[in-house]
Amino acid sequence: MKIVLREDVPQLGTKWDVVTVKNGYARNYLIPKGFAVLATDGELKQVAEIQRVQTRKIAKQEAQLQALADKINGQKLVFTARASADTGRLFGSVTAGDIAERLEAQVGEEVDRRKIVLSEAIRSTGDHTVTVHLVGRLRPTITVTVEAEAETEGSEPAARAETDLVEA
Repeated sequence: MKIVLREDVPQLGTKWDVVTVKNGYARNYLIPKGFAVLATDGELKQVAEIQRVQTRKIAKQEAQLQALADKINGQKLVFTARASADTGRLFGSVTAGDIAERLEAQVGEEVDRRKIVLSEAIRSTGDHTVTVHLVGRLRPTITVTVEAEAETEGSEPAARAETDLVEA
C-alpha cells in the first residue's frame, strides 16, 4: 500500500516521503496514529508542491550559510582533559556542547550544538573527525584533538602521604 508520511517514522522515512508498506501496518498503525495518509492523486500533488517549496527554502538557507560553512570547514579544536595514562581513555568526555562552545569562540558566529554530529561523546585521546550538519548539503568537517592533561604536582604529595601512612 502506498502512503504519504505526515511525521518522521524511524526506519521508514521522513515527513512527506511517499513509501510503500504492508496493508496491515498502514491500516492498523500508521494511519490511525496519524503518522500517514493514503497516497491519493490529490495527496501526491500536494506532496510534490511541498517538496518543491522545501527545496527552494533549503537552497536559500544554503546560500546564507555558505560563508559560515567556509569558516568552519577545516577548523582544528584542541581539548585538554584528564585521561588514563595507560589507555588514553578520558575520565570525562568531550560532548557536542563543548565542541559548539569552542567552535563559536573560534569562528565568532553561533553554532547550535544539535548541528554537531557525534555518534557518541568523545571518550579517548587523539584526533577525531566531526561533521557539522548546517543545512541541506552543507556539511563542513572539523578535527577535534583531545590531549591528556599533564600530571600536576598537586597530586604527587597526596600519593606520597598515603605511602607514608602504610609504612608506619
